[in-house]
Amino acid sequence: MAMRRTLRAAARPQRPAARRFDTSSKDPVANYRDVGGVVDAYVNPEPGDAGKPNKYSATLTQHARRGGAQAMLVPCGVDSAAKLAQPQVGIASVWWEGNPCNMHLLELSEEVKASVAAEALVPLRYNTVGVSDAISMGTGGMRYSLQSRDVIADSVETVAAAQFYDGLVTIAGCDKNMPGCMMAMGRLNRPALMVYGGTIRRGKLPSSGRTINIVDAFEGYGKLVAGAISPQERAETIACACPGAGACGGMYTANTMATVVEAMGMSLPYSACTPADAKSDECGRVGAAMRDMIDQNRRPRDICDKRSFLNAIAVANCVGGSTNAVLHLLAMARAFAVDLTYDDFEDVRRKTPVLCDMKPWGAHLMEDLHDAGGVPGVLSRMIDAGALPHPDALTLSGAALGDVVRDATLPAGHAIMRPVDDPIKASGHLTVLAGSLAPDGAVGKITGKEGMVFRGPAQVFDSEPAMLDALDAGLIRPGAVVVIRYSGPRGGPGMPEMLTPTSALMGAGLGDKCAVLTDGRFSGGTHGFAIGHVSPEAADGGPIALLRDGDVVTIDAERRLISHDVGDADLAARRAAWTPPAPRVTRGALANYYKSVSSPKYGCVTDMIPGFES
Repeated sequence: MAMRRTLRAAARPQRPAARRFDTSSKDPVANYRDVGGVVDAYVNPEPGDAGKPNKYSATLTQHARRGGAQAMLVPCGVDSAAKLAQPQVGIASVWWEGNPCNMHLLELSEEVKASVAAEALVPLRYNTVGVSDAISMGTGGMRYSLQSRDVIADSVETVAAAQFYDGLVTIAGCDKNMPGCMMAMGRLNRPALMVYGGTIRRGKLPSSGRTINIVDAFEGYGKLVAGAISPQERAETIACACPGAGACGGMYTANTMATVVEAMGMSLPYSACTPADAKSDECGRVGAAMRDMIDQNRRPRDICDKRSFLNAIAVANCVGGSTNAVLHLLAMARAFAVDLTYDDFEDVRRKTPVLCDMKPWGAHLMEDLHDAGGVPGVLSRMIDAGALPHPDALTLSGAALGDVVRDATLPAGHAIMRPVDDPIKASGHLTVLAGSLAPDGAVGKITGKEGMVFRGPAQVFDSEPAMLDALDAGLIRPGAVVVIRYSGPRGGPGMPEMLTPTSALMGAGLGDKCAVLTDGRFSGGTHGFAIGHVSPEAADGGPIALLRDGDVVTIDAERRLISHDVGDADLAARRAAWTPPAPRVTRGALANYYKSVSSPKYGCVTDMIPGFES
């Protein structure tokens, strides 16, 4: 009997050992690559299934030991031997009714499901959570915004891995949805693509016919404070700014990240610019694309490498995109096991002109770009101008990006994208700065319209509400550097966006007279002289914590310098007197975020590798 047990054990296929990583390594990228496939290290296909299109789901559907799993799948529609043998595709939708960016995604998921089923694949829908940045802006709810990105990534990964899906379609709408979905795709590294829920249509004021969008609603507060509009005008703006479903209409964070994902080859052409009410054709093409990816075992990390991320940086600069793109691309790179740093952003920025005249600081909305030829048209123009670093980077179809957009055009005479010899700005606007005020870096959105250098006395506030109270009281001084601190990833916690302060300053007529400096973030809707992501943050004792009213701050985008004039002795005395603040939260999701979140220079991820920051 003992001999028979020994023989059976010897004949049993051996599982590969889970990979390990050395926490003492000084090569953080090697550490991340080693653990980057952590999902597959624990959720591998059964031996003998590795070459099959249904190699993951076969673990549940093709083995006698899994009768319970097979029985559970019958009422879900997987009710025949033929269906049990088909690859399963998870369709992860960031749907909920309380946000126009996301409120239509359930209907889109139904169309995607039909498309996937038509290709002899088993579509299985599920949802994840989201946070509306525009709705939570300026409140404590904004602290959950950046944290929601990692919750989305975790939850999309969790269901797809636990249920052994062979492929993944994500359907995303609002700002943190796109990077969250991409992070999950990179971690899982199974055939995957993203469908963007699309941009909202333009709003229009009935009284004047003027085109408006959500940023007009934010800036209305400052205009009301300054007496520039009446309460009735503000009420009309609020009623008409958002006419239906879709993400905020300018080149704000949602549209920036959708553009970036398309440029990285992880969504179908024209996904980023197509309005929310015109998505049926794209949804109908998803099934064939997913079938091809599964059959060819074409996976996210086969598609997105360092070239893809450098292209993404170039495109974000060319279109005048959100500073959030810096934070999210760093986080996505971790999930895709790509070594991406601030130096890469600066290297690409210097070579990339700003060409697209898009809101918040330009004239056009995403709907206008769609009508003029869309993101493929922009990419084609960039390639012709030599402004896209790697046209040879792959897309989900297996073809090079340059080949996919070769025939795309922007019509002659359009006003959205300028020629490369007549740029809005000769080099990119997403500027990484450093200096005595931000030793670990900061990120600015410098278009040049505000100038390239700002120097002035600090007006220091320990919270966003305190700054807004000062604005209400008329205490913000022209020429000041408005400092809003204790708003970083740990200090916020959650690194809230500062669209309300910047919009209020714009509305009050101070947008070109003040700079704003924060260890928090800025919305894609922010414009003006704005520097965020200051690191180390105030909660960790960074120099921003030691600033006082009247200290002179210099922001020099040409030299990429951000500094203060405080002497060493005075600074040392202030540091000795400084006391770390108590955490603002001690329980729940934000407390967990506070404990685990990394620095902005690593993308504020919550799954850092031990030793990564050494």
